[in-house]
Parts: sequence; structure tokens; C-alpha cells
Amino acid sequence: MTISGNTVTITTKGTYVLSGSLTNGQVVVNSSVEGKVRLVLNGATITNPSGAALVVTAADEAVVVLADGTTNTLTDGTGYDTTATDSPNAALFSMADLTIGGSGTLVVHGRTADGIATKDGLVILGGTITVDAVDDGIRGKDYIDVQGGTVSVTAGQDGLKSTNETDDTVGWIAVSTGSVTLTAGDDGIHAEGDLAIAGGTVTVAKSAEGIEGANIAISGGIVSITASDDGVNVSGGTSGQTQGGGGGGGMQDDGSLLGISGGTVIVNSSGDGLDSNGSTEITGGLIVVSGPSANNNGALDSNGGINVTGGTLIAAGSSGMAESPDATSTQGWLAATLTQSVAAGKTISIVSGDTVIASYTTLRTVSSVVFTSSAIQKGQTYDIYVGGSLAGEASGTYSAGGSISGASKLSTVTAGVATRGGGMGRP
Repeated sequence: MTISGNTVTITTKGTYVLSGSLTNGQVVVNSSVEGKVRLVLNGATITNPSGAALVVTAADEAVVVLADGTTNTLTDGTGYDTTATDSPNAALFSMADLTIGGSGTLVVHGRTADGIATKDGLVILGGTITVDAVDDGIRGKDYIDVQGGTVSVTAGQDGLKSTNETDDTVGWIAVSTGSVTLTAGDDGIHAEGDLAIAGGTVTVAKSAEGIEGANIAISGGIVSITASDDGVNVSGGTSGQTQGGGGGGGMQDDGSLLGISGGTVIVNSSGDGLDSNGSTEITGGLIVVSGPSANNNGALDSNGGINVTGGTLIAAGSSGMAESPDATSTQGWLAATLTQSVAAGKTISIVSGDTVIASYTTLRTVSSVVFTSSAIQKGQTYDIYVGGSLAGEASGTYSAGGSISGASKLSTVTAGVATRGGGMGRP
């Protein structure tokens, strides 16, 4: 290890403990030997007014350990030059694979571009990590793999982002456990490759588009999305979107897949709720979609169709581009274009005889509802009521069961008969 002025440079593998404050300097890892460089942040505060605070220019692998009971802060400068190839553009920047773990706290301020960025992969194993950034919050070029910890990001652009689009095996993001909370000016999570959520809690508190990937698989966890545009957007980009053609949305199927097999997914979107430029497969889980009021989008939009074999889905939104599951779906479903719009804050109930099967409280004005669960039988009729209330156990604004005391009947629908949307609907 060498020290030159206010720059500390680590030149070989090993474990290094950083404590105290460096208020006008930088820590650099530049190791050309095989083996991990492990940095233990033990109450470290590093601020660099003219560049990145912590930079890994070379290493076989870099590991940042957040010491138990400590708070560590990394802050870069404002307006430094990031235009050259591989120039550091984050408060914590790495050219090598980077792993962050431990049980301490890391606070990162990205004041020129990103908060945390790697040119390879990033694994988060633990710790309490809070990032605010002018551009992207946390970016891993090859991948981001969240396996634990509590991650909170406020970003001017994307919250979590993986950018490698030249190799089909990378560019992915996965969350298997832990907690991720994102407030983003653009996408909450953006993967050029695939996106998988298998567990944990993912909350996109604010975004343009909530989560986006070439393919998206949700098999567990709790996912909550608020978006001013699409809530979930799947686009493989192999065929592109073109007017005309058959199937969902009057657009081409690009071969991508939105698959939901478990977990809870709650979407509140002003654009499309679930939007797939390919196909959508729902085999399990609970999905509650509060979609748009404007008729140029729909709560469900899938170019290659929607196949439902399990799970529970309620999707409410506008009727101009309303879309229904495919007739070949093995699980029963119903779709209703309401005889009158239902205002925000009202409860819509789906009733069979005297039994309330499901209730949903609107977040904005809606004129169509799609519902599927194991309780729906193809060919049977169901009544739609407005003015009731949810049952005691609710997920978001949805509950299985509920009450129609004081409610009025809006319409009667037959399960398996598709709703009729506008020019891009699936009649």
C-alpha cells in the first residue's frame, strides 16, 4: 500500500481495514495479482471533491465489508470529467467484480453521475446501503445480484441498472432476498438482459417505468410498483413494435416473456400495468394491477397473448385498450367492460350468487376489470357490484371475499368471454 498526498493506493491482494475520515482524497485499488482485495469499512468517511471516493482500477475481485455497528460514507465531487473510456463516474466505482457485504451501514452520495457502478458484476450480500445519485443509483454492467441487505436508492435516472447488451448471458438483475426500495426519475429497475425476483421485498416508490427487462420472471417475494408510465415492461427487442399483425395489442410478438409464478405483485401505473412485447404466462402468485384511466393504455397489454393456468389476478383500468387472457387458458377468468365508470376510492366486488369472491378498491377512475382465480369457472355468470367493502385480510387494495352491504349491481358477465377494447385490444 502506498500513500501519495491524499491518495491511498492498494497494490496487492489481502484484507485492509479503513477507519476515520479522508475529507479531500481518494482510496484506489490497483492490484494486478490474482486474489481478492478485501476492504473492511470500519467507520470510514471518504470525500473526494474532484472525483470518485473509492475506485477499483484493477483487481481479481474486490470485496467491501461493512463492519458491524459502523456507518460509512462515500461522497464524490460535482462536475468532474467522466467522458473518457472507463473513467470513474460514481462515488464507488469498480472495473472488477465487486461484492458488498457485512452488517454495517454504507451511505453513498453520487453527485456527478452514479452512486455505485461496476464495469463487471455486483453482488450485494448484506448491510444497510443508502444511495442518492444524480444519474443512476446502482449500476452493474454485467449483472446486479441482490442476495440480502437493505438497499434504498434515490436516483435522478434509473434506480438499479445493468447495461451489458452485447452478451446474452449477462446484463441481468436478480433479487432473491433482502429489501430494495427505489425512488427513480426514470426506471426503478432496468435490465438490458433478464430480470428475476425470487424473494425479498422490492418497492418502487416512484418511477417512470417500474421494472423493465428483456424477460422478467417473478417467482416470490413482495413487489410493489408505482409508475407514471408502465408498471412492468418486458421487451426482448428482437422484432420491435410495429403496427398491424394479430394477437395482443395489434403489435408484433418479439419473443420475450413475462412470467409470474409466485409472490405478490402490486402495480399502480398511469401507463400499462403489465406490458409484454412478447407473451405473458401466469401460473401462480397474487397480482393486483391498478392501471390507467386514459384509453391509450391498458391494465394488461401483451403482444403474444396472456396464458393463465394458476394464481390470482385482478386488473382494473381503462376500457379503450382493455385486454383479456387467452381463451386457451386453463384457469377460469372473467373480463367486464363496466356499464359506467367507477370513481377512485370505490370498491368493486365480484359475486357468485350470495358469495363475494373478490373485492378491489379503485385507486383511480376505471371502466374495465379482469379477474382470474381458481374460484372462477368458465361459462358461469358472475355479478359485478360497486359500493361494498374489502374483507379484513387485504393485499394492497384487494381482498378475497368482502361485503356488498349497501352496494349496487353494475353488470353480469360470463367467464371466458373476452372484453372488447379499442384499436389495440384483444377482442
